[in-house]
Amino acid sequence: MLSELRITDFAIIDQLEVRFAQGFNVITGETGAGKSIIIDAVDLVLGGRADSDFIRAGREKAVVEAVFKLSPDLQAAFAPLLSAEQIELTGDELTLTRELRTNGRNTCRINGTMVSLQFYREIGQRLVDIHGQGEHLSLLRTPEHLYLLDRYASLDVSRAQLAELVAQLGTVRAEIARLRQDEAALKRRMDMLSYQLEEIRAVSPRPEEEQALRAESERLANAEQIAALSAEALRLLDSEDETPSALGLLNQIAALLHKLSRFDPRMAEHAASADNAVAQVEEIMRALSHYVESVEHNPDRLYEVEERLDALNRLKRKYGGTIEAVLTFAERCEAELQTITNSEARLAELQAEEESLLRRIGERAAQISAARRQAADRLSAAVVRELAELRMEGARFEVALTQVDDPDGCFVGERRLKFDATGIDTVEFMLAANRGEPLRPLAKVASGGETARIMLALKTVLSRADHTPTLIFDEIDQGIGGRVGSVVGQKLWKLSDGHQVLCVTHLAHIAGFADKHFRVSKGY
Repeated sequence: MLSELRITDFAIIDQLEVRFAQGFNVITGETGAGKSIIIDAVDLVLGGRADSDFIRAGREKAVVEAVFKLSPDLQAAFAPLLSAEQIELTGDELTLTRELRTNGRNTCRINGTMVSLQFYREIGQRLVDIHGQGEHLSLLRTPEHLYLLDRYASLDVSRAQLAELVAQLGTVRAEIARLRQDEAALKRRMDMLSYQLEEIRAVSPRPEEEQALRAESERLANAEQIAALSAEALRLLDSEDETPSALGLLNQIAALLHKLSRFDPRMAEHAASADNAVAQVEEIMRALSHYVESVEHNPDRLYEVEERLDALNRLKRKYGGTIEAVLTFAERCEAELQTITNSEARLAELQAEEESLLRRIGERAAQISAARRQAADRLSAAVVRELAELRMEGARFEVALTQVDDPDGCFVGERRLKFDATGIDTVEFMLAANRGEPLRPLAKVASGGETARIMLALKTVLSRADHTPTLIFDEIDQGIGGRVGSVVGQKLWKLSDGHQVLCVTHLAHIAGFADKHFRVSKGY
């Protein structure tokens, strides 16, 4: 509720601070005393039109500040919105501050934090309805009509279940769109992946193969020199010509050392070492002999090895720099190809799921629509009765529910209808204020006191469905007398059972029902 209003240098108001109460608050005073200026200030602090003409003559700025006490439900609803703007909500108070300057600049603050006018206005619209001026009147905002009708019909649970189905459908359709995003591009991608994978498979690289091939290439390229060096080594180790060989000399040395060891036992160890050297040279000779036999000059094999190395190098240059990277790339290609190949099956599966959800959504939305139509009839009859009591006997009120065909919509019987998380209906309140007039959208009805009475009738019927905490009625007594004024006053007082109500009036019949009375007077 609106607990405090502080006004500084606004229009004819120099300084004003007022504390409102819960229940029914009435503001009275002589014509020209400034009652409507207070309502103008409230309109401004809720995000209404800012005009530098509002600034008191001779002053640089005007400031209007409103302090609201929030119910637990409003605190919970506002918390995420305020948090997104980095506004701290401590306790149950929320302060809106609007400042106008003569240079045309105006600032909006919530709990001391500067915010955009759009956000500021969004918060203000949830706190107060001003009846009689229309700018902050929620009932004149057509999107609110669906919400109010559903609250009146107690459809919150059904709406939540429908919204969950629509969210599931959104997820399914997003995946379908991703799969369908560009079938030609997917085909091109598939062709490229197949080509790359086939190129790698044609070579069939193996880990660590490259090192062995390079070693073999080196041997084959130098086969003649290897054979010559090996033969020369064998000749030096054990030649059959007159040149002393290494093995023959080692045998002679070993024999001499054995003879020495008979005279000096200390040489026995060296004689054994010489025997070992002979054995090692013999082992080297056997290895060299086998090696010489294995060395061959094979140009064909060398060509094959070089070709294989070239093929591996081409893959490395294109797909990763190493054989391991090439193999990893091939695995990724296979996985992506599998995904694309399976996309048609996945698409068919998703399309079946989409159709199932569209039928479930249509079934639930049709149930909600039927409940809305029943509630709309009850609401219309109740509003007409209220209008009659407010001396608008000839007025007619209807709730228009319309639906739009959509080839991609949900299935409702033989039709496919446009839908969203709220269902298949567009709801708008329609009114004919006087007998013989056609029904027109509520936003286009007459202004002034007639509008205020229409809003009072609607608010009375929708009092449990409407969660706007503070309702302000201005000019509601225009064109009515004492008997109707008593009816209006009683209805406003009853309405204050679930809302804080502020009313500007000249009628004592209305003011007499007030829980708190404010008298406005002009001082000089």
